[in-house]
Amino acid sequence: MTVTDETKTYVVPAEIAEQIVLPEGHSDHDKLFAAYDWLRENMPVGKALVEGYDDLWLVSTHADIMEVERNTELFTAGGHEEPGSHNPILTNQAGDAFTKSLTGGSLRIMDALPYLDPPEHTAVKDIAGAWFRPANLKQWEDQIRGLAKDAIEQYLKPGTSEIDFIEDFALYYPLRVIMTLFGVPPEDEPRMMKLTQEFFGVADPDLQRDDVEVSPEAMAQQFAASFQDFCGYFAGLIADRRATPRDDLSSLIANARKEDGEFYPDSYAYGWFMAIATAGHDTTSATITGCIEALAQNPEQLAKVKANPELIPDLVNEALRWASPVKHFMRRARVDTVLGGVEIKAGDRIMPLYQSANRDTVVFEEPYTFDLERKPNKHIAFGYGPHMCIGQHLAKQELRIMFEELLPRIDSVELLEGRKLTQTNFVGGIKRLPVRIEIN
Repeated sequence: MTVTDETKTYVVPAEIAEQIVLPEGHSDHDKLFAAYDWLRENMPVGKALVEGYDDLWLVSTHADIMEVERNTELFTAGGHEEPGSHNPILTNQAGDAFTKSLTGGSLRIMDALPYLDPPEHTAVKDIAGAWFRPANLKQWEDQIRGLAKDAIEQYLKPGTSEIDFIEDFALYYPLRVIMTLFGVPPEDEPRMMKLTQEFFGVADPDLQRDDVEVSPEAMAQQFAASFQDFCGYFAGLIADRRATPRDDLSSLIANARKEDGEFYPDSYAYGWFMAIATAGHDTTSATITGCIEALAQNPEQLAKVKANPELIPDLVNEALRWASPVKHFMRRARVDTVLGGVEIKAGDRIMPLYQSANRDTVVFEEPYTFDLERKPNKHIAFGYGPHMCIGQHLAKQELRIMFEELLPRIDSVELLEGRKLTQTNFVGGIKRLPVRIEIN
């Protein structure tokens, strides 16, 4: 780590940088959000120098993050000139070295949208872009509602119960929705659940794989091992859907063809399946759980939305802002530029902090107050610009339907001791939420 005269003015204090960059810093919300607040107030664009990691710029304000997100020509996701030269998911140096050892020198371990830049990103996103539009998703409304009702009936018993809200309830519904849309049979869902938790929990001691030993590169090893296990499963799905296509999302992706009429390589289908099968349900369960916690802490808000269900779409937006389960996607400057008044050099790594943006007082009045009637609510929980989450409309649909079915059934919810967060600087939220809940 080298601090030059040009950068030393913008070097973030070590304790702030470590709180944000290191996965273990994300297991304490109070300290994490205090670190975000410090950045926005004192150094909106600041350089983090953390041992074992590449030097990187922490970008904390809503406006600066939107600038990074909208400008893919200037801030690359995977590497315009050399695809795979940049890792859009923050990993330590040992982890990046391990990934390169697997791929022959590339950090592009999968052909998934977060690793791609336009025009390739645009073409691959278009494979299923129309499928994820609201007009198409309407056809799934009744089926998703049926899954929400089934989950409530199966996992929430009438009367007063003490449960872990996420482990005993919230994890299952989003997974069932995604797997139904894929056409994956219910008996395979436990395998998908386990792999997803391992994939996003690479830095969490509670979610470690038995075949990965503790080491500096362990996070990258678990990430790669989980990905390979996913590919092993989805290889069969691709072959099946090409042989006998059906009216499901898997068939659409498996049978996608390039401009020359040839199938996309299987790696692109794996990338699609990975993105949807992991982020497509883990983020939704985290948002449901974060919302229920906030409603338990603010019973007047629960009473308000129960009395007026038309507020549920607004509740969904506030829950997304509040939970912000996706914490970053890394970018790299292609050329020398200026961001937030700070000179950024070509090749510098940039970490947009979405959770921080969604607590920015310039955009959100009283951002640490959960307000289901907040308007406007310009959160960027789904990112912004060309890389904005393709599944955002499906996620909002799932959340709206679940709250429409669940909230009328809840008479009260009380938080108990034992809340615990996933130890991750990438995607995650509450992993334990003991509650006393009364269901009618």
